[in-house]
Amino acid sequence: MIIVLSAHEARILACLVEKQITTPEQYPLSLNAITNACNQKSNRDPMLDLSENEVQAVIDTLSRKHLVLERSGFGSRVPKYQQRFCNTEFSVLQFSAQERAIICELMLRGPQTPGELRTRAARMAEITDVTQVEAALEALRTRESGPMVQKLAREPGRRDSRYAHLFSGPVADITESISNEPSAATPAAPEPVDSAVLERLARLEQDVRALREELVRLKSGA
Repeated sequence: MIIVLSAHEARILACLVEKQITTPEQYPLSLNAITNACNQKSNRDPMLDLSENEVQAVIDTLSRKHLVLERSGFGSRVPKYQQRFCNTEFSVLQFSAQERAIICELMLRGPQTPGELRTRAARMAEITDVTQVEAALEALRTRESGPMVQKLAREPGRRDSRYAHLFSGPVADITESISNEPSAATPAAPEPVDSAVLERLARLEQDVRALREELVRLKSGA
């Protein structure tokens, strides 16, 4: 894997790819349009609330990585930006239409099953059935230059495994966190008791013994 992205870098690049495909008449995008796309309430997970200053800082970083290019159209009064992440003449990464749509959806919404990707990626590429998604995922997973996606362990209660993109590093399987939790057969170690509590208990025991001894003396004197 050559390209390593932060979560915000991945979100911005995915938004640029998405809008390039779905609304080409509005592409390239202004800073305001990119910010709105990043904070969009639909087709996003997690939801973000980035400011324009935060988005601009990330765009500047992506520009230094040669993954975003400022390209303002004739008569444009504000800077506009386009992606150089994939499927352009300047991009190292070249995907099929289905692969590009799947990678974009994974960067926008996180890990998903092939069935979920079939429904969601169909707005960006022609996908007729889930077998096309599975074939594209397998091609991305076994890519000669290195895997682009990772198949996660199937979660309890789910029929299918989810897939995640690897541009922000490997994704921890949910099974790892489950296996690290104490099981019912292996009780957790008791929490240590505060020393002050132990001291108070010891004093109370001494007081109780002293009261019992005093009571015995009183009864014997009677």
